[in-house]
Amino acid sequence: MTAPGASLTRYAGLLGAVLLAVAGHLGGALPDAPLGVTPLSIGRAPDGPATLTCWLAGTALLVGAWWSLRGGAPSTRWAYVTAGLWALPLLVTPPLGSRDVYSYACQGWTYAHGVDPYAVGVAAAGCPWSETVAPIWRDTPAPYGPVFMLLAALAVHLGGGLTGTLVLLRVTAVAGLLLAALCLPRLARAAGVPPRRAVWLLLACPLVGVHLVAGAHNDAVMVGLLLCGLLVAVRRPARPAALLLAGALLGLAVTVKASAVVVVPFAVLAAVRGRHTVRALLRDGGWLAGGLLGAVLVTSALSGLGFGWIGGLTRSGDSEQWTSPPTAVGFVVDYAGELVGRDPQAVPVTRAVALLLLVGVLAVLWWRAWRGLRESGEPTHPRVALHGAALALVATVVLSPVFHPWYATWPLALLALTAARTTWFVLPVAAATFLVLPDGTNLARFTKAPGALAMTAVLLAVLVWCATRLRRVPRADRTPPTPTAPRRPPR
Repeated sequence: MTAPGASLTRYAGLLGAVLLAVAGHLGGALPDAPLGVTPLSIGRAPDGPATLTCWLAGTALLVGAWWSLRGGAPSTRWAYVTAGLWALPLLVTPPLGSRDVYSYACQGWTYAHGVDPYAVGVAAAGCPWSETVAPIWRDTPAPYGPVFMLLAALAVHLGGGLTGTLVLLRVTAVAGLLLAALCLPRLARAAGVPPRRAVWLLLACPLVGVHLVAGAHNDAVMVGLLLCGLLVAVRRPARPAALLLAGALLGLAVTVKASAVVVVPFAVLAAVRGRHTVRALLRDGGWLAGGLLGAVLVTSALSGLGFGWIGGLTRSGDSEQWTSPPTAVGFVVDYAGELVGRDPQAVPVTRAVALLLLVGVLAVLWWRAWRGLRESGEPTHPRVALHGAALALVATVVLSPVFHPWYATWPLALLALTAARTTWFVLPVAAATFLVLPDGTNLARFTKAPGALAMTAVLLAVLVWCATRLRRVPRADRTPPTPTAPRRPPR
C-alpha cells in the first residue's frame, strides 16, 4: 500500500494534466491558431483568461507533484502507473507548447513528394500545411537526420491528411518513450540507482508529458534509442555482436538528432570489460564505432538524401533567446556596447566561443572518466560511463547556441540514472516547464533584456562557485595526514 501523501501526489498531478489538456483544447498550438501573438493578446482573446488560468494551474500542479517525489516514487510499478495516468489526458489534446510538430509534418511531406528537405524550406517545397509552421522555420531546411525524415514521411503517407499525420507523429514519440521506459530499470540497476527513482524522474517529468507526449517532439525517439544502445553496451561489454548492435542503435539516435553523438565516446567506456587500456578501448570501441558508422551510412543511403542533413544543422541557431547562456552573454555585451555608442554584434562571437569551449569540456569529461576507470584496476562500473555521458549532455545543452525547454530531457534521462543528488538539475527542469504557453508562445521572447541579465548573473555565480571548489580541493589534497603516535605493545 502507498502512503496517503503519495496518493495525493498522484491525483494532484493527474488534475494538473487534465487542466493542461483543457488549455490545449482552448488555446493550444492548433492549426488555425493566430501566429505572432503575445501573452497580452492571448489574455484578450475570448478563451484567453481560461486558457492561461488552466495552463498556469495545471503546470503548477504537475510540477509540484513531480517535485515532491524527486527522491523516488514509492515503487517502480507505482511510478509507471502514475506517469501513465498523467500522460493519458495529454495524449488526446491538441499539440502543446510548440508548433514544431507542424514542421515535422511539412518536412515529411516534402520528402515524401520527392523534394530534398535539406535543400529547401517547406514553403518553397509547396507543403499544403506550411501556414501552420512557425514563420521562422518556413524557409529553413530540415535539421534532423535521415531516420526521422523516413519516419515523418511514413506518417504523412499513412496519415493521409494533416490530422492523421499529427496523430502518427505523436504515436512515434510515445513509442520512443516506451522504449526508454523498458530500458530504465535495467540501466538503473546497473548504475546502482533505485529504478523507482529513475523511472519517476524521467517519465513523470512535466517536460516529458507536455513536450514529448503532447508536443510530439522527436527528442523522445532520440532518448529511447540512446538508452537502448547504452543498455546493450552496459549489459554485453566486450562482445562484438552486441557492441555492433549497440553502435547501430546509437547511430540511429544520431540520425534522429545529431546532438546524441556526444554520448558515443562514453558508450565506448561502457563497452570495455576489465582494465581500460588503450588496446581494450580500440578493440571494443572499434566494434561499437563500426555499428554506428554502419547505421549512419545505411540510413543515409537508403533515404537517398546522403549527408545533406549535416548541412541543415547550421540553420538551427536562427532563433536567438536568452535561455541559451552563450546567447544571453552576447546580449549583455551588446547592451553594454550600446551604452557607449558601439554595436559589438557579440552573439555570433559568444556562440562560437561556447562551441569551442564545449569541445574542450567534452574532452576533459571523457579523459577524467577514462582515467578514473583505468586507475581503479577493477571491472567497469557502468555508473562512471553513464554519468560522464549525462554531464556531456548537460554541457551540450548549456553551451549550445539555442535552448528550448524540451532539450532538458536529454541530460535528464541519464542524470536520473546516475546523479547522487537531484535538486541541482530537477530545479531548472521544473523552471523550464513555465517558459512556454500552450500555443507555443515562448515567454523568453518578451523578457529579452531582464532574462539575459539574469542568465548572465546565474552563469557568473556558478563559475565563481566552481572556481572556489577547485581551489579548495588541491589545498585539501596537500594537507598531510595527522601522524598518530605508535601504540606501546601490551605488557
